[in-house]
Amino acid sequence: MEKPVYGGQAVVEGVMFGGKKHTVTAVRRNDGSIEYFHLPRTVRPALQTLKKIPFLRGIVAILDAAATGSRHLNFANDRYDVNPGEEAAQAEEPSKLTLLFGAALVGIMSFLFGKFIFTLVPVGLAELTRPVFSSDMSQILIEGFFKLVLLLIYIYVLSMTPLIKRVFQYHGAEHKVINAYESGLPLNVENVQASSRLHYRCGSSFILFTVVVGIFVYMLVPLEPFYVRVLNRLALIPVVLGISFEVLQLTNKVRDVPVLKWLGYPGLWLQLLTTKEPSDEQVEVAIASFEKLISIEESAEKGLKADEIV
Repeated sequence: MEKPVYGGQAVVEGVMFGGKKHTVTAVRRNDGSIEYFHLPRTVRPALQTLKKIPFLRGIVAILDAAATGSRHLNFANDRYDVNPGEEAAQAEEPSKLTLLFGAALVGIMSFLFGKFIFTLVPVGLAELTRPVFSSDMSQILIEGFFKLVLLLIYIYVLSMTPLIKRVFQYHGAEHKVINAYESGLPLNVENVQASSRLHYRCGSSFILFTVVVGIFVYMLVPLEPFYVRVLNRLALIPVVLGISFEVLQLTNKVRDVPVLKWLGYPGLWLQLLTTKEPSDEQVEVAIASFEKLISIEESAEKGLKADEIV
């Protein structure tokens, strides 16, 4: 039997893992203890149907991940630098933005805003070079070049901050746990640390694929006048996201095929920036999060309620 597919993301001082019906985050507290945050996945029949349709399923999965991930990020942000027992005061004062929209909607809005910025800024920069690079093909390539450069600069600058560097270490720990699990290894610190911090299904690879896919998609639409170019880029965001998701899934499926595995290498190279080697203590948190998720999912299969799950 095939193993269930698990995904995850790094949060501040912790790791979130998601399964078929549940998501769990483990965070290291100031006193060295590990605290967990559990959310069952909400089953929406309409979304479940869309997730089965190629190209549409990617858009739904991305927005769902942004919505769910934001709630786990909020939990981690509220806990990581607060002494145990002092959380109540903070929990009573949620931000006005969270009160107005809810954490899930804020997560989706943040993702879309970032996507708009990284889509439109390269368009404007490329247009400035039109006196030198006037052909449509050169404009599309220059636009892709600027998008890639902006992405790399953004990630590099983020990685220079101590907080984000630790998040990237937890990102590496997340990948190591998944790789160890998929290799059938017992989940202990030694085995996990020996596993790769790179993974074909990573969202970092997906982001890079949007740059490459965008170059090919933009060849099919007009570039002039400039406002048409801008409108095309905005309208094609769902198309680029949907195709990129399918490319990500394809590279994961062929990762063990000798020649085709190279298709995923550019995404793995980008992960050299978005992941860092974790410490043993960070790996312990990642293992704890994953094992808690497995325990919850297996217990739920036996019909136990949330308050009965250890």
